Parts: sequence; C-alpha cells; structure tokens
Amino acid sequence: MKILLVEDDSTTLDYIAKGFQEQGYGIETATDGQSGLVLATSHPFDLIILDRMLPQLDGLKLLAALRATGNQTPVLILSALSHVDERVKGLRAGGDDYMTKPFAFSELLVRAEKLMQRGGSVPANTHMHVGPLSMELLTRSVTLNGQELQLQPKEFLLLKYLMEHANQVVSRTLLFEAVWDYHFDPRTNVIDVHIAKLRRKFEELGHGDLIETVRGAGYRLRKGN
Repeated sequence: MKILLVEDDSTTLDYIAKGFQEQGYGIETATDGQSGLVLATSHPFDLIILDRMLPQLDGLKLLAALRATGNQTPVLILSALSHVDERVKGLRAGGDDYMTKPFAFSELLVRAEKLMQRGGSVPANTHMHVGPLSMELLTRSVTLNGQELQLQPKEFLLLKYLMEHANQVVSRTLLFEAVWDYHFDPRTNVIDVHIAKLRRKFEELGHGDLIETVRGAGYRLRKGN
C-alpha cells in the first residue's frame, strides 16, 4: 500500500511518514502543492494525505486539479483550519475526509485505512488467517490449529488488531486506543493483563510464543510455523 503525503511542515511530515512506515506502508512525500500534484498525477497511490495551506499551490487547488484529470484516489485533508465552513469547503472540493490539527496518529491511521478500504484498494474480507490462527469476523469465532478459542470481547478485539498488523510491531498506545477507544494512560496495565490472558490460551495449545514483546516498542504477532 502506497501513500502520498503533501505537507510543508517538516516536523509534521516526519512524524506522519515515520508512523505509516512503522505500520508497513510505503510513503512518498512532497513539501509544496506543485510537487504534490506532479507526484499525484504521475504515480499510482492508494491514498493522498493533503495539507490545506501549501506553498506554490494551495491544497484545495491541487485537489481540484487532481479531480479534473479524473483521478479518484482517496484524499484525506489534514489542516489547522478547523471551522465547519473550512471542512465543508474541503469536502466539496473533492476530499473524502477532513481531519484538523493537532491530531492523534492512531485516529489518522484508522481513517486512512478505512479510506483505502472504501476506495477498493483493500478488498473487504470477513475472514483472517495468520499462521495457525483463523478469525471469522461475522461469527466472532477464533481457532488455533483448528481448535476454537473462547475469547472475551476485548481479547477478541485485541487479537483482531494484532492479526491485522501481523509481523508488525504495534505500540501499546495504538492497541489501547484501537480497543478501548480513549486516550492511553501510561500508568495502566490493562494491555499487559489482556496480552497475558491471550498468551495463556495460546500456551494451552502449544503456541505461547505467537505474541512477542518488543522491549520499549510494543507487541508483535508472529505468523508462527
């Protein structure tokens, strides 16, 4: 999956690019509207993250020019302009979503992934398979080597997120915000408790090493043998 990020603030650009790269996405960047338009019209992307106020070519003008060529790549507008009228302008210009600064990367990641799925880049799937693990999203059933696991709702959501990001290091902050839907409190051990419960259930079936702790970074669900 490849994302084009058009952002003139170097700190914000580095922060966003690093976050998506850590999640396994390819990132191309541009720091002005003209360069962004050239990249957007000459290379295929699954998503464009677009700042509003850009040098050389304003973000909305870039978007209008892009849509005029028939390019329907999903565009997520990211802007410090938070008034409702500005959000409406962005969406009417052809934006698919609009986020205001400051922002949480976890929310940006979720919105970006949903746009890419909606745009048809990622086919909808109700079944996930990672190594010996299988998950049916409609029935909310999970099997390990064909044996069904009995999971509590939060355990299911936690495992689902890890499976969606298999073999990637996922931070505790992302896990917390994805599963519990509110801001991460570094003093809580709720994630550690739920990870420990999942590991015990895996251990009972001989796969206690599926979830790896990456010291100082987070957790990784390994694909296993």
